[in-house]
Amino acid sequence: MEHHDVDGRHVVTAGAGPAVVLLHGWPHTWFLWRYVMTRLAPRHRVMAPDLRGLGASRREADGYDLHTGADDVVATLDALGVADALVVGIDLGASIAAMTALRHPDRVRGLAVTEGLLGRLPGAEDFRPPWWFGFHGVPGLAETVLAGHEAEYLDFFYRSGTADGRGIAPEARDAFVAAYADPGSMRCGFAYYRALGVHADQLAAAGRLRVPALAIAGGVVGEAVGRQLDGIADDVSHVAVAGCGHLVPEERPDALAGHLASFAAAVGA
Repeated sequence: MEHHDVDGRHVVTAGAGPAVVLLHGWPHTWFLWRYVMTRLAPRHRVMAPDLRGLGASRREADGYDLHTGADDVVATLDALGVADALVVGIDLGASIAAMTALRHPDRVRGLAVTEGLLGRLPGAEDFRPPWWFGFHGVPGLAETVLAGHEAEYLDFFYRSGTADGRGIAPEARDAFVAAYADPGSMRCGFAYYRALGVHADQLAAAGRLRVPALAIAGGVVGEAVGRQLDGIADDVSHVAVAGCGHLVPEERPDALAGHLASFAAAVGA
């Protein structure tokens, strides 16, 4: 795998062929996709950036809205000489991936999302946001309360994000905790939560999706994101990955990579 710095954004690439962009969520980094990358790399050029402010990317003061996130994806494609790509997102990366397809349809061959919601778009009314959305959303609160206890707090998410509650592989846990060890990283992560109202408004105003989409149901958000896509797109496929919780790339990389490879072939990516 190769590591790149694209104007302060850290991007890891592997393989050659039609491009696939993989967008992680919180509290993760590009490393969440490592198993999927190795499975797709024989036939695809796979790109996994650390989202703005997170992982090894530069800690930015602002830009945590979806328009900027989508523009960051396109700027990465430009810097790496890629015309278009299949764009994939999980967790908060799902809404960034969706906005990339909505805002830059000429650069997106297809959109695949899993285990994330698209703002307040209809279809997810039965999914109740968990308690930490409010905690993270109060400016300055979470990073102050959690100072010195970041690892203990993050471990809650790594355990509860898996179907068996045992947590993720030790190397992933250690990589994520190290990436979020500094208060600046935690602040940037919480900045996405503090922008959720802006995210919702941007998605509501974005119009209809003009590229093929794949909704992949995991074990927590499940089919809710697929129902949201059904309301804004004419070409949506639905699949499910059984035996997993929220962290589908970590728990079921073979199944997820298989679905992505089949969808990539269907959209010519």
